[in-house]
Amino acid sequence: MFKTVREDIQSVFDRDPAARHWLEVLLNYAGLHAIWNHRIAHWFWKINLKLVARILSQMNRFFTGIEIHPGAQIGRRFFIDHGMGVVIGETSEVADDVTMYHGVTLGGVSLEKGKRHPTIERGVVIGAGAKVLGAITIGEGSRIGANAVVVDDVPKDSVVVGVPGHAVHKDHPSRGLPDLDHDKLPDTVEEALEELLERVEALEKKERSAA
Repeated sequence: MFKTVREDIQSVFDRDPAARHWLEVLLNYAGLHAIWNHRIAHWFWKINLKLVARILSQMNRFFTGIEIHPGAQIGRRFFIDHGMGVVIGETSEVADDVTMYHGVTLGGVSLEKGKRHPTIERGVVIGAGAKVLGAITIGEGSRIGANAVVVDDVPKDSVVVGVPGHAVHKDHPSRGLPDLDHDKLPDTVEEALEELLERVEALEKKERSAA
């Protein structure tokens, strides 16, 4: 237990340069409080005291602005930065070393029982306001851009942008700590337009040569 708490605190220092002192982190990081509260609620959920678990979850939401269903499975060193407005659904699975910013939703798109929320693999970074919807998998080491809406599986080491989200592979897959460069995102619209212009120019050149 104490090892997990130390890991959680260290994950804040590893991923937030604004963190200065362990006491500051302990007292002021709502994301940290939300994760600790969730672990308690999840324990009650697993021993079938689901009402107690849901009450703890609602208290967590009230005090932190972060809503994590007690049924969600959360890995080690999960870091929620800022956190306000984060929603994580019941059948979500979040692996180790995942980073999530404010306004993120891991949501369902079905009324069916069973798995209906995303699986987030190790080292994924999800930017502010992103929506990851349905029983899909976000591959290890990927980055989801701010405000992206993701409704399909994402391969390992990809960058996802847009609505709906489009995945492109990164040139250099991240290793070790999560890839926090979530400001460095490809402009897929600009790239498509450039490719189209190149094709038009090639056709015009071909036509002039034929004339």
